[in-house]
Amino acid sequence: MSSIKKLAGDTVWYGASNIFARFLNVLLTPYLTHQFIGTTEFGKMSLIYSLIPFLYTLTMFGFETAYFRYIQKKEHEKDVYNTILTSLFISTTIITTVTILFRKSIAAFIGIDNHPEYITIGALIIALDTISTIPFAKLRHENKPRKYAFIRAMGIIINIIVTFFFLSVFPSMYKKHPDSILLFFYSAGFGVGYVLIGNLSQSIFQFIVLLKEISLFKWELNKKLWTEIVVYSLPLTIAGFGGIVNETFDRVMLQKWLPLPKDAATYQVGVYSACYKLSLLISLFIQAFRLGAEPFFFKQANSEGAQKVYARVMKFFVIVVTTMFLVVALYVNIWKQLIIRDPKMWEGLKIVPILLFANIFLGIYYNLSIWYRLSHKTAAGAYITLIGAAITLFVNYFFIPRFGYMASAWATFLCYGTMMVISYKWGQKAYRIPYATKKLIAYMVIVTLFYFLHHFLTGLWKNSFFSFGLASVFTLAYILFVMRIERKEFQKLPYIGKYVK
Repeated sequence: MSSIKKLAGDTVWYGASNIFARFLNVLLTPYLTHQFIGTTEFGKMSLIYSLIPFLYTLTMFGFETAYFRYIQKKEHEKDVYNTILTSLFISTTIITTVTILFRKSIAAFIGIDNHPEYITIGALIIALDTISTIPFAKLRHENKPRKYAFIRAMGIIINIIVTFFFLSVFPSMYKKHPDSILLFFYSAGFGVGYVLIGNLSQSIFQFIVLLKEISLFKWELNKKLWTEIVVYSLPLTIAGFGGIVNETFDRVMLQKWLPLPKDAATYQVGVYSACYKLSLLISLFIQAFRLGAEPFFFKQANSEGAQKVYARVMKFFVIVVTTMFLVVALYVNIWKQLIIRDPKMWEGLKIVPILLFANIFLGIYYNLSIWYRLSHKTAAGAYITLIGAAITLFVNYFFIPRFGYMASAWATFLCYGTMMVISYKWGQKAYRIPYATKKLIAYMVIVTLFYFLHHFLTGLWKNSFFSFGLASVFTLAYILFVMRIERKEFQKLPYIGKYVK
């Protein structure tokens, strides 16, 4: 139980930092939708942030996972940090330079022709974040979640402060004192560019604070080790590209395939992206879990009974995310008030339960993916993700013209659901783990039934107090039901077991 307790502790720290950071970031969503209300700026921002993960995946080249894989090997312990960072410094410099040189063509491709400078800022963000990723991984490997949490949280605070100043303080100052020297760096028409400036400020801060970790590396490249790492990482990079297609490329496709004028299509991208953020609660947990689980899974690999530990981790993971599904889906009328300030964007709320379940599938897939990461069969991850990407592209291409962003939501659902099933079937043959499959499926079915029952009953009696009360009854009933079914499991948990009879 100590291993799961350790994972839970790390996840709490990583989760606390990410929840705090993302919560502050969530505050930006209603603020930005309000700032850009009635304009296409929020859609433009979504398009830019759909491009950044592509470039980040290209520059990162799967080296973060490779670091956790090879740092476990004593013969490579001293060389792996130097080799990976040396390689990343070289490749990132080349990719960033090429991106900036072709910024106009890239801007035209994603539909922001008039703002190639956004691509330049995005390239600098990616460069700094790429170099910072391995020092962050070093902190995770060395079990320093508090330092990790501090840097992440402070970075996002700086991001928000800078963004607020450029979008609120300086515009007000510009109206009252247009000749102020403080407005030297301000331009009234830069719009979304200031959101990117805020992000760049965060990246610069993180890079500076991590200089101690960065300075520990030496310009050394162990060619044999580097070759092994590249062979291991290449399929992960391909999988990463497929994952980015699944996660963000639908925004670009909406912009290009919707049979609407350009500005109207961009606004629809904004609606889709704003409503997508309502699945944030589950995404937050998955991200926090991933940060704690990746080093944990590799450290557990050679332990006796590792497969049973992985199975138990999966069970607790599904219990948490299905509970979160109810918390978001049943209380969506409250969440929309907090996160989406433009009421016109509420028309997209029907995609929320679809995207919530899609994210549940993605989280389960991440748990399942341990089999090919541990068995050095990372090519399997590439194949599975490419299948998901093909589904994403197919569904979006053929159905966006008719169904708009609903097609994108269902494409995400089908993509992650298919990846989950394939990984489970394949993984159980290659590296069997005794998952409680039937029970976990039952939990997902139960929360789905609760959602539809709540939707049906609140449709008959449209009263906000009734909706809230019914949501509370269903959520509490599910929690009590699971605690009763998993009584023995919860009794083994520290701090919780003594409260479960």
